[in-house]
Amino acid sequence: MILFFTGFPGFLGSELLPRVVSRTDDVALCLVQPKFRALAEQRARQIEAAHPALAKRIRLVEGDLTQALDHVDAAEVREIYHLAAVYDLATPRELGMRVNVTGTTRVLDLAERAPRLERMHYVSTCYVSGRHPGLFTEDDLERGQVFNNYYEETEQLAEVEVRKRMSRIPMTVYRPSVVVGDSVTGATQKFDGPYFVMQWLLRQPKLAVLPVVGRPSRYHFNVVPRDFVIAAMTYLSGLKTNAGATYALADPNPLTVDETIDTIAEATGRTVLRIPLTKGIAKGALQYVPGVYRLLRIPPAAVDYFNHPTAYDTGN
Repeated sequence: MILFFTGFPGFLGSELLPRVVSRTDDVALCLVQPKFRALAEQRARQIEAAHPALAKRIRLVEGDLTQALDHVDAAEVREIYHLAAVYDLATPRELGMRVNVTGTTRVLDLAERAPRLERMHYVSTCYVSGRHPGLFTEDDLERGQVFNNYYEETEQLAEVEVRKRMSRIPMTVYRPSVVVGDSVTGATQKFDGPYFVMQWLLRQPKLAVLPVVGRPSRYHFNVVPRDFVIAAMTYLSGLKTNAGATYALADPNPLTVDETIDTIAEATGRTVLRIPLTKGIAKGALQYVPGVYRLLRIPPAAVDYFNHPTAYDTGN
């Protein structure tokens, strides 16, 4: 039998794959873009070296989620793990629609023609909430929310497509919040989100200045480490009774923005002098004032997440 993966050799997929394949006798079949073929082969060899029982059980098939997956034989597919998406906050809408929405429908089409499919596991994001004010539950999806960017919008539209087919496809949905590096090793694939703030502080003397938007004692910044997300998905994907469930893989008691800044300040050995700004001024300066972005290296789109009005229910 086959476990079909998208998103390999990405940040989460590379860690999740050996854990879920190791508990079966199945083969992992990974959809890989041609430009990532060499990296995927290298990552597969590394995983097989670390997990000898997986030798010759990781196979690659080239393809593109924006195209039909007719070349993938669905006959032996038992589970699908769909992790691939465009995660860039500044992604253009057209690209987000092609990869996040159309790409998800291609995988759903594959699932519908897999006669032996037991489960499809779909990785979404907490931020399908957009800027919904107040609590956003794991059952919520369409609340008339306004979105910070096209990444959020297209991920929400993709999850809408998933929900439409839940009556025909056994599915489980996972919504991580902001995913950062491994809590034990620190390993990460890219330095974004809170790392932008860390890097800005590290470029300054021991007394460092930091522009702060809105009311940092009121808003929360929800962060989860990669190993938490992987452990949760490994466990939850092994359950037999949770088809149709959605899990917010988020911190149930997140730090406020103020507490987050204090934590980063302590980790970087800096005393932080906060400079209050409105969100509009902060984003406008980063976007339009010459030299500001080059100095801070904090993308304008990242500012919204330090002034985020949504709380996430993690009851499931």
